[in-house]
Amino acid sequence: MSDTVIRVENLSKKYVISHQQEGNRRNKTLRDSITKGVESLSKKLFKPGGKQIYNPAREEFWALKDVSFEIKQGDRVGIIGRNGAGKSTLLKVLSRIVEPTSGKIGIKGRVASLLEVGTGFHPELTGRENIYLNGAILGMSKAEIQRKFDEIVAFAEVEKFLDTPVKRYSSGMYVRLAFAVAAHLEPEILIVDEVLAVGDASFQKKCLNKMGEVAGEGRTVIFVSHNMGAISTLCSKAVYLAKGQVKEIGTSEQVLSIYISELFNSKEEEISNLRLSGFGKEVRFTDIDLCLNDEQNLFFGEQIKYSLTISSDKYFDNLTIGSSIFNSDGYCIGTLITEETFTIYANQIINLSLTLPSFNLAPGSYYAGFSIGKGNLGDTNRLDLDIVIGKPAFKIVPLTKNQDTVANWSSNWGNIVIKDSSLVIVN
Repeated sequence: MSDTVIRVENLSKKYVISHQQEGNRRNKTLRDSITKGVESLSKKLFKPGGKQIYNPAREEFWALKDVSFEIKQGDRVGIIGRNGAGKSTLLKVLSRIVEPTSGKIGIKGRVASLLEVGTGFHPELTGRENIYLNGAILGMSKAEIQRKFDEIVAFAEVEKFLDTPVKRYSSGMYVRLAFAVAAHLEPEILIVDEVLAVGDASFQKKCLNKMGEVAGEGRTVIFVSHNMGAISTLCSKAVYLAKGQVKEIGTSEQVLSIYISELFNSKEEEISNLRLSGFGKEVRFTDIDLCLNDEQNLFFGEQIKYSLTISSDKYFDNLTIGSSIFNSDGYCIGTLITEETFTIYANQIINLSLTLPSFNLAPGSYYAGFSIGKGNLGDTNRLDLDIVIGKPAFKIVPLTKNQDTVANWSSNWGNIVIKDSSLVIVN
């Protein structure tokens, strides 16, 4: 149809993963490399019709497998799924950053992408120069870029550093400018990965509002996020990916219901599957547990206590823990950044106990999100080092059968700040 702007047919993307074998761990010399190359070439030349021999040092990994869907002009589509589901690979293929192994893609219109921090900007160029560079890549004239220039700078809040090379920007500054450029240079299709998690809460809200404006102007938005509330608010449709394949596609309400239901039923979900991409590289959560008096549930008015295990590859000081609670619809209903700080040394594993105050959560299902970072709540330069969303999941149950008449239960606080938390280093 004429209003279809993206058509994906049987899209697949294969990567080859190399594994180091036990007997080949010594450093190779130039002679070794040349000899191996000659042997490989000889096999191809003299045994071209032979069977392909299994090589345990090389493994095929299909990041995407037979993915098909259509997106129409003005659609706001959320892409959801666990880590490793293929979300970022799909966006890179749609953005023409990587080539698919097989399948077809049809794209009608100018595409602007905001994927990983560092994608699309030249680190040696200033913020000002990168604005013009990105505009030129999108096919815009200098006059068009100048017309939008002041609006981009105001949105990104980086005027003071506009003539500084972006390699000196913090991750938050970088994302603010990158999003401002991608959203304001009038692309027909805007693709945004979960990189927005790097920014502070107020900027994330501003970005979501801007994406809503872009969609309201009849342009198309494709959005990947672990924030189900953001997906529900912004997107009218959703695609649920699992292990590189489309598991569900439909309205965001239908797809999110299936995804969150599976989240609550996955009691032993691996943290690595819930970690936002790009995080946890130097310091990371290795275990997150909810301390329960009851085997499965929390009672109304009961304090929430988490046991957190963290490991690190290097020394960090003045770290804080961030935590959020999400309801069964995926909306964040409360958040905190601990006032207490902690230090972790290289190759150390520490256990922390985080206690939230007693508050009146309505009976129902909830799940949590956690971050390790430097900086306090509301700090625009807070640096998040690890972010995990979706664990643990828990239920609030009433103490008595008649307690459902209590009027002061809170099922949606509007993202209020939780105070009076307690963070203790166990070991």
